[in-house]
Amino acid sequence: MRMRKKKNLIPRMQAASAVLAAEPEAMRGRWLTEPFREVHVELGCGKGTFTAGTAAADPSVLLVAVERVPDAMVMAMEKAVAQGLNNVRFIDMDAARLGEVFAPGEAARIYINFCDPWPGSRHAKRRLTAPSFLRLYAEALAPRGEIHFKTDNLPLFEWSLETFRAEGWEVSEVTRDLHANGPVGIMTDYEAKFFAEGKPICRCIARKT
Repeated sequence: MRMRKKKNLIPRMQAASAVLAAEPEAMRGRWLTEPFREVHVELGCGKGTFTAGTAAADPSVLLVAVERVPDAMVMAMEKAVAQGLNNVRFIDMDAARLGEVFAPGEAARIYINFCDPWPGSRHAKRRLTAPSFLRLYAEALAPRGEIHFKTDNLPLFEWSLETFRAEGWEVSEVTRDLHANGPVGIMTDYEAKFFAEGKPICRCIARKT
């Protein structure tokens, strides 16, 4: 479902500009600075509940959130500003341009949460776990860097597991019902909704080898 256009989008983004990377290409190779020990990237931050929670949990990590829908991103930016988070930056960009803003080996971790499953084989290349994307991530990630992947879509999850392994990634912590024994970790808005409905969540970690 297409997100409704936000009123006063530009003024709202300007008001939260402290956390916006307006020229991310200029930051390529320069994201990791004191006092941060690592750079993590989130692809598709949505309204930013996971973004804000994850950043707040570890101020020593710079979390760079990539989102191609400004109407969602502005809400995430406002959350970060309201919580006084200094370790979050937002980029208005498609994930396919990742190599333009991150130098090889610059990121330690990539989060992919509840991405579009793009059902149908003719759309498989658009999935964020497709081989072409995994090669982008491998370039941006440091040695032994990780992808943390969560989805409610079981067919996408199984396909992604096969794709990770076929591309040479080491897969671990595989579960098809993450919250079976109660909530685990920081949830996205979608995840909290699915959990309340009793819908199982799939999760795994794929490590660059």
